[in-house]
Amino acid sequence: MAKPIPKIGSRKNGRIGSRKHARKIPKGVIHVQASFNNTIVTVTDVRGRVISWSSAGTCGFKGTRRGTPFAAQTAAGNAIRTVANQGMQRAEVMIKGPGLGRDAALRAIRRSGILLNFIRDVTPMPHNGCRSPKKRRV
Repeated sequence: MAKPIPKIGSRKNGRIGSRKHARKIPKGVIHVQASFNNTIVTVTDVRGRVISWSSAGTCGFKGTRRGTPFAAQTAAGNAIRTVANQGMQRAEVMIKGPGLGRDAALRAIRRSGILLNFIRDVTPMPHNGCRSPKKRRV
């Protein structure tokens, strides 16, 4: 039985995501989503296309340790290291969520040497929208 011919750009072919040279990105946006259980750091260009991302879970933290400030700091460092090599100098920071990793991720971004245009808190706040769930009885 004959094997099917793989399409150009299929995963078996190894062509997806490979580039001859990495893009030079002078300016970008760093999104930090800090929940109580995890912290996700995504770096995009100005148009919103994802360049690099990292989370506390992908950095090797398991369980409750993913929500810690140290895990957020490690995740932010991993996400920014790749874009700093691609030549990013300026960035805007959008922070979302109530988690413990907010400040730690911001501290790691500041230490990376990228100039920050502004830091914006984009945590969604209801203007008395949906009824909140009933309080827990412990």
